[in-house]
Amino acid sequence: MSLINSATTASSTAGSSSDAISQALGGSELGQMFTKLLVAQVKYQDPLQPTDSSTFVTQLTQLSQTESLQSLSSQLSAQSSILDSLQTMQLGSQVGSTVMVSSSSLQLADAPLQAVVNLPASAELTLQLTAPDGKVTTVGLGAHGVGDASFSVDPVALGLPAGRYDIAVKDAGGTSYPVEVAGKLQAVRMTSTGAVALQVQGLGDVLPSRITRFVGQQA
Repeated sequence: MSLINSATTASSTAGSSSDAISQALGGSELGQMFTKLLVAQVKYQDPLQPTDSSTFVTQLTQLSQTESLQSLSSQLSAQSSILDSLQTMQLGSQVGSTVMVSSSSLQLADAPLQAVVNLPASAELTLQLTAPDGKVTTVGLGAHGVGDASFSVDPVALGLPAGRYDIAVKDAGGTSYPVEVAGKLQAVRMTSTGAVALQVQGLGDVLPSRITRFVGQQA
């Protein structure tokens, strides 16, 4: 058989095998692209130095691994969507409950807001409220022991106008402690990006990950 006939036969064989390979790969777009590249590779290979068949096997294996990873990624994405939906429904059942939210700011109106910090050791605490214009209001909270130190932020008593304030609680040495602010869970919604957002009274929209405690329904 001549070299030309050998090349023609190889090209014909590759062409007739492409459909079988594509079917074996599920007929996916990636599989179809691979078969086209495979046929072209066989068709235009050097007849004097034909490509080793093990190369094709390696390529096919790599393609199969790539498709498996793509399939796994799609499955994980679908499962994530299901989990988000379940989370939304579960959180929806908590609407009306009081929750504690880890926050560095809060929205003051007329009503007092309750907050708490958890202390690893006894400390003399000071509350700092920073207004949008940068004015800082300092309130002494007194000495507190290990554990939760609860306090109230009363804007009327403090003479603070309505607005959003940064909040910080520090000890005598200047160490800051994470503040948890109490608020009623008013609504649960999905954002335009598919994320879950919680609307909490006095805090606005917060992420579920910022919820530290569910206090429950208030009488």
